[in-house]
Amino acid sequence: MNDIDGHAGRYVVRAEGLRKVYGEKNALDGFDMAVRRGTVHGLLGPNGAGKTTAVRALATLLSLDGGRAEIAGLDVTRDARRVRRRIGLAGQYAAVDEVLSGRQNLEMFGRLFHLGARRARLRAGELLEQFDLVEAAGKGVGSYSGGMRRRLDLAASMILAPEVLFLDEPTTGLDPRGRGEVWGAVRDLVARGTTVLLTTQYLEEADRLASRITVIDRGRAIADDTPDGLKNRVGGDRIEVVAEQAADLPVVLKVVAEVAEVPPECEELERKVHAQVADRVAALTEVARTLQDQGIAVEDIGLRRPSLDDVFMRLTGHRTEISDGSGNGEVAA
Repeated sequence: MNDIDGHAGRYVVRAEGLRKVYGEKNALDGFDMAVRRGTVHGLLGPNGAGKTTAVRALATLLSLDGGRAEIAGLDVTRDARRVRRRIGLAGQYAAVDEVLSGRQNLEMFGRLFHLGARRARLRAGELLEQFDLVEAAGKGVGSYSGGMRRRLDLAASMILAPEVLFLDEPTTGLDPRGRGEVWGAVRDLVARGTTVLLTTQYLEEADRLASRITVIDRGRAIADDTPDGLKNRVGGDRIEVVAEQAADLPVVLKVVAEVAEVPPECEELERKVHAQVADRVAALTEVARTLQDQGIAVEDIGLRRPSLDDVFMRLTGHRTEISDGSGNGEVAA
């Protein structure tokens, strides 16, 4: 495998030219990715793009039809058993037993991983504290909130303290509080040295957690950059003006054009004019003053940075589809 950037030791997950075919469908079609050690790396893409297939291949859960991948320097095909000792995997839905208590669940997983009764008990105690579940440790998981269940599921995936944790849609179906709890747990894992590969369709989640993002579409990586780097591909700051009267749009368009780097765009149905600007504060001040001097009433005026949704629109030609949690979004991909 190529020495990516000449610093292979910096990357704990590396994939090169991965291929996986289901019938006539190329679920992976030459997929490349490199994940830096000790970071959260986002893997984003629309339904059917190949996210789940890539994760399953890297986690040794399916065989590849081409290409090569390494986890912590180990080939996922030739050294599958050793790779499994270095990874953890948490799917979309919590795999814990709702009848057992949180502590009993973790001790059970510890025994399944052959830790022995004493070590499993000690490890369960460590994880309950790490994931802030000590007070609920003796309660049945059926009484846990969604966020608590997901934190317990993350704890279960960390029984062997893996170098790499694969998180597949970790906050699907959670309310904002539950999502925040899971985000906090993920940040804590990374602070303790775990590398996280996060697949998600929640763009805010990737923006908040990931230091780098790979965008996958039709089985190929079509972009790889920091969140800000991806946004900069769309363009810099934009000024937006929503006129109260549609009849005033020609004037608004002319005023915005005076401060814009490129010709402004007009969305007539929304009575909105927007354009990319260089000096954001000066542009906003000038447009607001000029419109006021000309007696043009506006419903809204402001500055806006590009979002990851804008990146999706530019890269894939459509906006990302948010999962409904049904599990039906991605088939063989």
